[in-house]
Amino acid sequence: MLSRFLKNLSILKKFLFINFLVFLIFSLLTLIYLNTIQPSLIKDKTSNHIKTLNNTIENINRLNIQFNEKELKSFLFSTRFLFQSLDRVQFFDENYKLIGDTDTLDLDPRAFSQKLEIVEMDDLNQNKEKIYSEEKSEKTKKNSKIIDILNQYKNSKDFGKPFTFTDDNYDQFLLTTIKNVLVDKKNVGFIAVTENANDVKAAINERKVFILRTAFVVGIVILIFSFVLNRYFLKPIKNLVTYTNQIKDKSNQKSNIETIKNRNDEIGTLSKSLGEMTDELHKRITTAENYSTDLLHEIRNPLASLKSASDIISETDDKSQRNKLIKIVSHDVERIERLITDYSQMLRDEAAITSEKMKRIDLVEIVKSVVDDFNSIYDSKKSIGIKLKTNGSKNYSILGIENRIEQITANLLENSISFSDKNQEILVEIFNKDEDKIALVVSDQGIGFTEKDTNKIFNRFYSNRPQKFGEHSGLGLNIVKNLVELHNGQITASNNKDKGARIEINFPKA
Repeated sequence: MLSRFLKNLSILKKFLFINFLVFLIFSLLTLIYLNTIQPSLIKDKTSNHIKTLNNTIENINRLNIQFNEKELKSFLFSTRFLFQSLDRVQFFDENYKLIGDTDTLDLDPRAFSQKLEIVEMDDLNQNKEKIYSEEKSEKTKKNSKIIDILNQYKNSKDFGKPFTFTDDNYDQFLLTTIKNVLVDKKNVGFIAVTENANDVKAAINERKVFILRTAFVVGIVILIFSFVLNRYFLKPIKNLVTYTNQIKDKSNQKSNIETIKNRNDEIGTLSKSLGEMTDELHKRITTAENYSTDLLHEIRNPLASLKSASDIISETDDKSQRNKLIKIVSHDVERIERLITDYSQMLRDEAAITSEKMKRIDLVEIVKSVVDDFNSIYDSKKSIGIKLKTNGSKNYSILGIENRIEQITANLLENSISFSDKNQEILVEIFNKDEDKIALVVSDQGIGFTEKDTNKIFNRFYSNRPQKFGEHSGLGLNIVKNLVELHNGQITASNNKDKGARIEINFPKA
């Protein structure tokens, strides 16, 4: 239930709710602690009371003190050192009558100087009598309370054991312990010892104040941390979520992600990565849309030709014309098949390239491997020879992806072979262009380029060879160009001085 509730809350609300729960548990534990600390402190003082009571009762029995007012007063005078740590000790007979009180041991406060004038003496006497009257009234009230407690104590199951109670008023916290007195196994009265326990109250109040201050400080810290969390972490994250939703909904609404990108922390890094990922995604979507549009356009032409040829075949009886139309149909089917195959391969390559990592590779070694493979195929098939030439340098290292360099070389060779006749030669050269570039040149002895702008040959689906309509999709050189740019290289096309085409690629040195 709680997990379901938390699931629907924002991070800030979850943080505040969890802190509230912790604060609530802390408060409950504090209350339990305060409720246990007071009895613990009282117990320490009560143990001293019980010791005093037992010693007093023992002395009364040992000295055979009669439990009456006269003998108890004499006993109190002689043993008052026993009660130095206490504020008051009272003796009650079996009928709860006060028969002994340490308060009566105080000196007479009326011992004033005889040099005072009579008027002053009279005023002092009147004030003293007034104070004495008020104190007597207060003591009567307190004695009445003790008598009620003594009565309850006598009739309780704890009779015979020490019993402690507290009296908390605005300026005093009194702790009183009572116990019955047995003489010859007979109950003769009660003793009540009272101590001012303001130190207990002060200790508890001190702890209460400390806990309240701590709670206040913790509350302020939580609020400040919540503000910082919301302003500097949760709000930017919320903006990032809004940004991703805008991308999902294709909204043109302006986002403030650029502000977040300027941060130098992890959120700033995340924002930059998200922005770059979004730009790359838009780029890929645009590329895919363009590819799809171009593919659709390229397929329409052979489809229209295919439909026209198929309609004429069904209507003509001329055998030679039928064979010619069948050949056109075959070329159109090959063209469509080649387009779809190359397009699918290109999309697979696009997806695979993102997960491939570049490393230091030897360009000569890779190109030589591809050239050897092509020589073994085309030397016997079309009597076309492929020759690899280097300028003798041993340092032809570039940062690249090995299988992609193989793909570049293979596509260039296939393109040159398709333009070459039997017994012609294709030359592959590798040399140091300058201090930081390595050149890979493929030149043939074919018809060369008829285009004034040779950059056209690298466009998608471009082909100027209608006589070999089904053999080429027009994607080969475009794929080469994309792979070269992936390796931070440049590719150019031109015609040889004598005859044929020349394609040059410049790779940066490793």
